[in-house]
Amino acid sequence: MSDLDAIFRAERGRVLASLIRLLGGFELAEEALADAFLAAATQWPRDGVPANPRAWLVSAGRFKAIDRLRRSGRFRQALPELTRQADSEDNVQPEPQEIEDDTLRLVLVCCHPALPADAQIALTLREVCGLTTEEIAAAFLASPAAIAQRIVRAKAKIRDEHLPYEVPPPAEWPARLDAVLHVVYLIFNEGYSASRGDGLIRAELAAEAIRLARLLKDLHPSPDVDGLLGLMVLHQSRAAARIDAEGGIVLLEDQDRTLWDRTLMAEGTTLAQLAFASPPVGAYTIQAMIAATHASALEPGDTDWGRIVSLYDLLLVADPSPVVALNRAVAIAMRDGPSAGLALIDALLADGRLTAYRFAPAARADLLRRLGRNEEAKAAYQRALDLAQQGAERAFLTSRIEATT
Repeated sequence: MSDLDAIFRAERGRVLASLIRLLGGFELAEEALADAFLAAATQWPRDGVPANPRAWLVSAGRFKAIDRLRRSGRFRQALPELTRQADSEDNVQPEPQEIEDDTLRLVLVCCHPALPADAQIALTLREVCGLTTEEIAAAFLASPAAIAQRIVRAKAKIRDEHLPYEVPPPAEWPARLDAVLHVVYLIFNEGYSASRGDGLIRAELAAEAIRLARLLKDLHPSPDVDGLLGLMVLHQSRAAARIDAEGGIVLLEDQDRTLWDRTLMAEGTTLAQLAFASPPVGAYTIQAMIAATHASALEPGDTDWGRIVSLYDLLLVADPSPVVALNRAVAIAMRDGPSAGLALIDALLADGRLTAYRFAPAARADLLRRLGRNEEAKAAYQRALDLAQQGAERAFLTSRIEATT
């Protein structure tokens, strides 16, 4: 990966967020972002990468946008105000309560209560994280066409109803907090286990999600924020053990636990326990407690599967989704044996809600393999392979098919 590619992946969201604030709209900011990276592709190989690439890109995008405005009669009326705002931005001192982080500002704006909940999340993932419609569709278990329509409608509503690009006062944050937390959770999921591409991990997305959660904790502390931050930190503590030297997947039961980051693990466990002691307990907190239970096991055989199943029972009440039910079935298989888990997974697959979810046939295949039903296992692994679009996952599933004889 080139320096420019790496910087694009790491900085795109923050640069776009700053440009939207400066320019007051998605369309012009997206054009400015493209212009800025095009200018970087031309100038950086000649002049070198600047000391602060993000600031360079924001500045370049801002002035490219002003040039566009000057050449366009369509924007002539808006030019004086936009030029004044852009030229004076560096001299503006934020109010004490103003959020100075543009990415979090953009997340809060995209999660405006006037937008449907699913559109809020889809728009934020597209604009803040640069996820493709296919990647967002994988997170929603929806079609890419449906996701694209949600994003187009959300942008049109923001434009047509003149929804302000501004930070809401703290009193209005609770109305947006659920959507914001969901967005941060999905950002982390895509970073922790990418839905597409060659690599399993998109480290820049996982790091950005944790950064946003830390900002939220500082600005609007709550047990739900603690629970989500704890969950992500606990998962991140295992990052070094999740892939081998060739980038292949290493399952939890096979990981070298000496590679786990004990500092992150202790932080995440503390956050999870604090949130769990502050009812009502939310879904992120319960998931964090599950992750903390895994973290407490020095060896795979030490895992308290009974406690994990009990926590999944609570989670299924807090979040009665088929994905939670699938994870609970896997935990029951670990506690009671593969036959018990397989019966539950077969029932879940029969109702059709997990038809396009690649982890469902993969989990079923693993239980069939453990039961010695190898031909059925191979067919289930093949079904998972047909659904998988991520390189490391496809390599792992292919190896399982080849090894199951």
